[in-house]
Amino acid sequence: MFITQTLRRAVQINASGTATVFGERRRTWTQFQERVARLAGALKELNVGRADRVAILSLNSDRYLEYFYGVAWAGAASNPVNIRLAPPEIAYTLDDSRSGVLFLDDAFSKMLPALRPLLTAVRHVIFIGDGPCPEGCIDYEQLLAQSAPVPDANAGGSDLAGLFYTGGTTGKSKGVMLSHDNIVYNALNVLPALGYDDRSVYLHAAPMFHLADMASTFAVTMAAGTHVAVPRFDVDGVLEAIAKYRVTHSILVPTMINLLVNSGRIADYDLSSFRRLMYGASPMPEAVLKKAMALLPGVELAQGYGQTEAAPVITFLEPRFHVEGGAKLTSAGRPAYGVEVMIVDPEDRELPRGQVGEICARGLNVMQGYWGLNEQTAQTLRNGWLHTGDIGYMDEDGFVFIVDRAKDMIISGGENVFSVEVEGAIYQHPGVQECAVIGVPSEQWGEAVHAVVVPKPGVSLTAEQIIEHCRQRIAGYKLPRSVSFRSEPLPVSGAGKILKTEVRKPYWEGRGRQVS
Repeated sequence: MFITQTLRRAVQINASGTATVFGERRRTWTQFQERVARLAGALKELNVGRADRVAILSLNSDRYLEYFYGVAWAGAASNPVNIRLAPPEIAYTLDDSRSGVLFLDDAFSKMLPALRPLLTAVRHVIFIGDGPCPEGCIDYEQLLAQSAPVPDANAGGSDLAGLFYTGGTTGKSKGVMLSHDNIVYNALNVLPALGYDDRSVYLHAAPMFHLADMASTFAVTMAAGTHVAVPRFDVDGVLEAIAKYRVTHSILVPTMINLLVNSGRIADYDLSSFRRLMYGASPMPEAVLKKAMALLPGVELAQGYGQTEAAPVITFLEPRFHVEGGAKLTSAGRPAYGVEVMIVDPEDRELPRGQVGEICARGLNVMQGYWGLNEQTAQTLRNGWLHTGDIGYMDEDGFVFIVDRAKDMIISGGENVFSVEVEGAIYQHPGVQECAVIGVPSEQWGEAVHAVVVPKPGVSLTAEQIIEHCRQRIAGYKLPRSVSFRSEPLPVSGAGKILKTEVRKPYWEGRGRQVS
């Protein structure tokens, strides 16, 4: 399977159809492919070779889509950087991946002075914004104008298509290696679930670096539909884009849907074109889901469950199961067409239906492994199955229900926050004896990051001091939203490990599952 084949098909069947819309910019599929071939030529002139990594740090735009396809056309691998990371975290992913080229837009050009001294691998910075090109950067449009188109490098199959960094239990992000097979196979699974065709108009409102949105990036192209992008999620911006560009499909994380349905603005826009909305990346609060169903009666809702390591889709909950009071409404759906799912016990033995265990999956969508981390790869992919770290069960009809997470991970607003990263920052405070970071229920974010801190004897700390201390070390979305203090030691197991299940109990009491 070849990522660029999805583009060539779009040109074959819809050459003069609209490929991208961003503000007042519109381009056909023929024009899009021409620009992609020129971008690949430009990358080759910058000595980007097969499987070399090319990174991007940018808000959503039509040029973000050109980046994905231009990198693939050149035979290289993409590295979309999480826009919410702090400069040291960004620098780590760029250096760990050895990305030689970085694409940057207006929103992040102001970060360059802080970022440049931290970088060792990046040789060229390409500015893809619309403002003045920063000093020392290459202007994107000038670069395309000066470069000749080159033939497709025909990278595909097991060739590395991209590195996608996700939180790591060691405190460092792990680069998930996805091949062309992984990404295109996932797109084939997304097509029937979302019902894309050449009449589809898809809105990129969730961040384009995130695989929740990327699940449709290649599927919409494969279907020769239209990509509409807004820079970032904003309630009025999204509603206006749906009305103005006659959007038919989109993917939003539950936090965004919550803001949308509680905005009081839905009735102010013509959303008659909108047909299907997929949600995923974090559990959907049932109250928010029911409100969305009530306020968007003409829109079919679908859920996708997965993770970066699965490129990302594992299961789908189809629109026909989105019925208030329905027995399957709180499930994560059934395995995607090309994916097998199994629930296992701690010895990796399959459990009977209804029994709770770890959710495992396999299929051509499952990653090649973690970049440079052979031991962690072997552990996660043991026995030929992706071990998700999520705890759940499968009912008699094949629907998967998620009840907890085995990994110390919090999903807040659709972003993964590994507690060990936050704890690592807190432990750097000289007044902290020990700490545990957990996810607590949040109406706004699904889960919020909460820190339980034991100060050193004689030390008095405040929540504000802990949060401000962390702000200098980790990204804003990882910061504790609340902090509680205790004088007695945290509960530990016989092996001396902090029992987070005990720490979490008071916050999740009375709830049917330990995720939100």
